[in-house]
Order: sequence, then structure tokens, then C-alpha cells
Amino acid sequence: MAAPPKPVLLGLRDLPVHGCPAGPGAWTASKLGGLPDALPAVAAPRPVCERCREPLALVVQVYCPLESSPFHRLLHVFACPSPRCACGGARSWKVFRSQFLQMRKKEAPDTQKQENGLAAEYWCEGADDWGSDNEERPSPQLTLDFGNDSNSAKDIDWTSQLQDLRLQDTVSGAAVPVLPGVPSMVPQFLSYYICVVDEDDYSGVVSLDHAHSLLREYQQREGIDMEQLLSQSLPSDGNEKYEKTTIRSGDKIFYKFMKRIAVCQEQILRYSWSGEPLFLTCPTSEVTELPACSHCGAQRMFEFQLMPALVSMLRSADSGLSVEFGTVLIYTCEKSCWPQNQQTPMEEFCVVQEDPDELLLK
Repeated sequence: MAAPPKPVLLGLRDLPVHGCPAGPGAWTASKLGGLPDALPAVAAPRPVCERCREPLALVVQVYCPLESSPFHRLLHVFACPSPRCACGGARSWKVFRSQFLQMRKKEAPDTQKQENGLAAEYWCEGADDWGSDNEERPSPQLTLDFGNDSNSAKDIDWTSQLQDLRLQDTVSGAAVPVLPGVPSMVPQFLSYYICVVDEDDYSGVVSLDHAHSLLREYQQREGIDMEQLLSQSLPSDGNEKYEKTTIRSGDKIFYKFMKRIAVCQEQILRYSWSGEPLFLTCPTSEVTELPACSHCGAQRMFEFQLMPALVSMLRSADSGLSVEFGTVLIYTCEKSCWPQNQQTPMEEFCVVQEDPDELLLK
């Protein structure tokens, strides 16, 4: 019997990040743009582009502790906003994972959750089952957990929770200096919080008209028979032929992508730890031959991907920065290893799939 599909969580842009939040309220928040927040005792990543050697801009910060793990866990994705690196592929992108051993619940201050507001809401459960460092822990799996509230994601009042953070009133979108001694400036996109919903909450309630409209545009450019493309199921037999046309493999993948995201067009991130990515174009050897974790040698697994809707949101205050992509797939160590006394983020792996038609997804 086939295993059930992994749950998929969708990230949506929420309220802007005001000022420069600090402390747990900053590094337990997921956001797009801004500057990377650092976990305690772990330096914030400050990467440079492999092509132009200029500082990279933070695209997203994702707080994603794993079930039955005693660690806070933070992922940062960076990209080069320089126009000359727009087609630089993975060389212009970097992904880093940071972790920090958290206190057990019984040791945590009672006031922590009230002080942190939304940022203190864990995505994962199983904190009571940590055990000792010598005990074998189950494989980490992401599960959605909004504290003691059993309501679904769509019932959460994200706006009121974010307002409770009571942050400052200035949105920063300009470049800021890097570490002392480095003359370059760190480019910075306008920053917004990312709220989380379950993809299942959208199933069966959204029309596919938008996806069909985009696909018709694609038909006109590529000469594909849309009647057949929309009426036939995706063929599983490579020898199956249609009466009017044979749909290319890339077109099938593209159609599957557009149909899946049509249920929530505003999604900027899809999270499914150890799940299946949603490919925009045919996967290359980068995906089929993923490099092992550089520290422990374990395999890397899919964790989340960035979606086309994010592109138009990555802007600076002076509109001088931008990043172009179709989708970016993030792969991380399946063991989520973290050496004792590690003080620098660990680099992970990403695959950049370019937009097959930039006019189509904007």
C-alpha cells in the first residue's frame, strides 16, 4: 500500500516587519527580505555571490524546528540581486541552516509565549519526547502545531497576532553595512512576515480559471492544443499518443505545476519536509544526483521551495534590487546534523529552475 502524501504547508506574505526586532521574537519568525536573524551562539550568515563576489540579499528566513528534535532550527536563503547575475543559477544562491539547543518546556519561563506573540508559536510538536542525548530519536518530520489551539490554519487571526508584537514603525529597505572591515554594503529587500496555512484548506474551493487562462497564453506561444492538454489526464506511458498532438514532457510538468498552485495563487513558499517538490521544468542531474551532507555524509532531502509569486515581492525601497527565478528547491541534511559547539551556519543545497516563460508567470 502506497504511503500517504506528505502534508504541504503554504507560506503567504503577511504584514511588514517594522524596525529591527531582536531576541527570540526575531529568530523564531519566518519572513521574506530584511536581514538574517541569528540564533544564540550562532553567527548570522553573510554570504557573497560566487559570480560577482558581492554580498547576497536575504530572500527568505524560515523558522522550522523538527518534530522530536531538541533544537531551534532556522533556514536562510540568499540570492544575488545584481542584474548581471540574474541568470547565474545556483552559483548566485546560497542556503544555510542554523540550530540551537532549546530549553525543555518545563525549564522555559512561563512568560515566554506571551512575550513572543506569534513568533513563539511552534510549527512542530513532540517537544515532550526529546529524551537524553544518548537515546535514539525518530526521524524529524514537520507537523503544524499552533500551541494548544486545535483550530485549522485558516481560522487563525494572523493579523491580530502580528500586531501584538508591538514593533517599531520604520520599514527598512535600503542597503546596510556588513561586518566591520568589509567595505561592501549588504543589499536588503523590503521585509514582510510569512504566515502559514495548510494546502488542504484550499482544496476544492478555488476555480482553475486563472491557471487555464495562463495555459491558453502558453498555447498561443508554443502551438499546443489546449483542448487536449486540459481534457486529457497526464499520460503515464511514454508511448501514449494523442490524435492531434503529442504533449512534450516539459509541457506536462508545466501543466501539473500550474494546476497545483492555482488553488492558492498567492503562495510564495511550499513546505513539505521529506516530501516531493513541485517541478516547474524537467528535473536535471542536480536533482537526481544530490550531493550528500558535507558534514555527516547523510543524504539530503527536499524541505521547501520558493514560488513564482515571491519574485514581484522582492523589491528594495529604491526599486534598485530584484531577483528572477521560476522556482527554487531547497534540500537539507536528512539527519539535520549539528556538531557540538558549532558556531557557524551549515551550508545546504538548492536547485534553481528558471522561469520557462517570464511573461507567463508575472
